[in-house]
Amino acid sequence: MYVKPKAGFAIRDPDLLDLLPAAGREVPDTEYWLRRLRDGDVEQAALAVSVDATDTAKKGGDK
Repeated sequence: MYVKPKAGFAIRDPDLLDLLPAAGREVPDTEYWLRRLRDGDVEQAALAVSVDATDTAKKGGDK
């Protein structure tokens, strides 16, 4: 699941031993993250992926 910290919160990632970035990250669906979600420390977010069509064309695109 993809989560990001609630505004103003610093949430430690127990697996990577760093703070969860403000933009969020993909994390495992474990009790730790479910509890953070339930407590309102983090919120589920959609992974923002932007695909540049010109970049795809430069690489040959789909053939």
